[in-house]
Amino acid sequence: MSGRSVQVSGRRQFDADAALDQAMRVFWQRGYAEASLEALVSATGLGRGSLYGAFGNKDALFRRCLDRYTALYGAQFEQALAAHPGDPARAVEAFFDTVLARIADPSVPGGCLIAQSAAQAPTLGEENSAKVNALLDLQRRRVRTALEDSSADAATLDALAAYVVAVNQSLAVLSRAGASDAELRSVAGLACATVADRLARTTPASQS
Repeated sequence: MSGRSVQVSGRRQFDADAALDQAMRVFWQRGYAEASLEALVSATGLGRGSLYGAFGNKDALFRRCLDRYTALYGAQFEQALAAHPGDPARAVEAFFDTVLARIADPSVPGGCLIAQSAAQAPTLGEENSAKVNALLDLQRRRVRTALEDSSADAATLDALAAYVVAVNQSLAVLSRAGASDAELRSVAGLACATVADRLARTTPASQS
């Protein structure tokens, strides 16, 4: 329903994507549990009835915001991972460069909406938790695809993809906790070195 406009209390029509962006920031800053209806109404500028009419209940709005977040940032991560064909170690470096650039962007909340949501899984409910897990798996599969331009065996690639995603989530948590850019870059650099070293030392079982 992207692009749909709704007349709100005689005021000018609103842009659905812009409203989603504002709601997304509330979930991003506060987390699902603390994102009250009042905060969502205030951020979007919509009345309760209009908010529900446009996006559904809080759970449905949350999932729409997760989709919006993925559309905005997932494409950047995918582009970074695909920017160095034949060089998976460099692809991982580009991925972390993109992650760190987003974290350092003062115009967006700190951390990561997906990491924030994953940490609150017990409060999300089954459908929302499944959505967050699916997005984490999507990230893992993107990294896994970028790593396939190597001679490493499948088990190693699976483990490295899971490792990269785990470090990415850790960077988001550390940034929310106040870690400096230098500290975050040190963690990312060590992760990149670990991936590069593991890829360099691993060959398929058939070549062992």
